[in-house]
Amino acid sequence: MNDLSTFPITRKWPAEHRDRIQLYSLPTPNGVKVSIMLEEAGLAYEPHLVRFDTNDQMSPEFRSLNPNNKIPAIIDPNGPGGKPLALFESGAILIYLADKSRKLMPLDEAARYETIQWLMFQMGGVGPMFGQVGFFNKFAGKDYEDKRPRDRYVAEARRLLGVLDGRLCERQWIMGEHYTIADIATFPWIRNLVGFYEAGELVGFGDFPHVKRALDVFLARPAVIRGLDIPSRG
Repeated sequence: MNDLSTFPITRKWPAEHRDRIQLYSLPTPNGVKVSIMLEEAGLAYEPHLVRFDTNDQMSPEFRSLNPNNKIPAIIDPNGPGGKPLALFESGAILIYLADKSRKLMPLDEAARYETIQWLMFQMGGVGPMFGQVGFFNKFAGKDYEDKRPRDRYVAEARRLLGVLDGRLCERQWIMGEHYTIADIATFPWIRNLVGFYEAGELVGFGDFPHVKRALDVFLARPAVIRGLDIPSRG
């Protein structure tokens, strides 16, 4: 068995199950992508809560794993070649876990790249833009008298929702009838936009019925229900 003690992060978050994937996260939209993926793929893992209220993400131990001090991050003790592999960035982790489990990623090469394309759509567009809507609608930005920054991000969020609605109008999931990592990456952010960010009315979410239909189906999946609360905040 590979020795995880060589990773400084395990001094702050000791591994009780050293043969399992170690997940360092918080149940945010980016964080739950990985917990949902682990639940869907049936991979054995051990979650560790990285608390933002105590700045855990800024600790030397966490930054030894992710110098960008963002969640989620993982260590797989049984990575390629049987050696431990440490990874950060949720999109990279999703691709790795899909390849490891041979689940939730098409085996057909062209469909694989198309799935990665939609994953990048979420990473580069949906996540950053929806996050800005949340800042200007719910957090410090809501107090700005000038609403032009908010309105700019609302307009972009609507545009992105329109792209997804068009994609889903004749498809069950983003890639068609098959549920993939593209869905796992995208729908937690939509849930956050209309739920935690309280921006459903602001972005006119009712104008995107196909997105809403897919979101509802996504949120009813047992693995999603479990993954949305992992790691538990206690």
